[in-house]
Amino acid sequence: MHAFQSIAFTSPLPGRRLIVTGAVHGNETCGTQAIRRVVAGFESGALRLARGQLTLVPVTNPLAYERRQRQGERNLNRRLGPTAQPREFEDHVANWLCPLLAQHEVLLDLHSFHTPGPPFVMVGPENNDGTLEPFAHAAEEEALACRIGVQRAVDGWLSTYARGVQKRQAWAREHPGVALDLDPRYGVGTTEYMRSIGGLALTLECGQHDDPASPEVAYRAVLAALAHLKLIDAPDPAPARMELLRLVDVVDKTHADDRFARPWKSFEPVREGELIGTRAGGADVRAPHDGFIVFPNPAAGAGQEWFYLAMRAQRFGT
Repeated sequence: MHAFQSIAFTSPLPGRRLIVTGAVHGNETCGTQAIRRVVAGFESGALRLARGQLTLVPVTNPLAYERRQRQGERNLNRRLGPTAQPREFEDHVANWLCPLLAQHEVLLDLHSFHTPGPPFVMVGPENNDGTLEPFAHAAEEEALACRIGVQRAVDGWLSTYARGVQKRQAWAREHPGVALDLDPRYGVGTTEYMRSIGGLALTLECGQHDDPASPEVAYRAVLAALAHLKLIDAPDPAPARMELLRLVDVVDKTHADDRFARPWKSFEPVREGELIGTRAGGADVRAPHDGFIVFPNPAAGAGQEWFYLAMRAQRFGT
């Protein structure tokens, strides 16, 4: 069994409690590199914790990291929560990680993605008292998101995922025997879990997995978060002017041989009626409206998310 590691720095002075996680997915190593660089900075004295608490987790999922793949036995960033009867390795991770998250107020989760594209930050919902993802810290999340070095934010994750589950349920009735997770809470990952226990959280997608710039994006984001939260004595970064895209739909593959019309990149614009891909049976998949492709995954299997669609939205004081 793999051991879990976290490195904590605590100041005698009170302040915010921040946790930064890397390698939730084992093939997304930019966060790991950035976090180890931050640890080295504190150990050398180049960085000094002025107040509060900082916990750094370089490798959240050590089995997936060892295998250099997205997951060990399942996707850690889906249906995250402690369980009394762990069956898969990621259940053990969750039983260690969730109590650790609960000791903190703010989470910065560092990721990367498989297709080329610019870095962006995923934020939670606007304040609401609904049943899916009630939340009361939107202003604080937005303020942090504006300062970590990117100019694009994406919201609408959990609500869009829940709508996708509804469509998946209908598809599963026509394809018995295909293993699918049809629980709307399956969309809950690290940041959603953190919000569910009263914290605020951001997922920073730092760039493509192998982009040499991605670790630098992650490192600068951690420093910016430390400054904004006043954990280090450094000027608060100036807020960036943010573009917001809201996820509105998810389209699954219905067959492993469904194919994109071309190699899409995240955030490429699409026009209503534009050909996005072709089903294995020959049917066209076209954009239902003007918008943007997000998270295109040509390697998805049948019944899995193939791509998301997003539209422009307004937040961040606009």
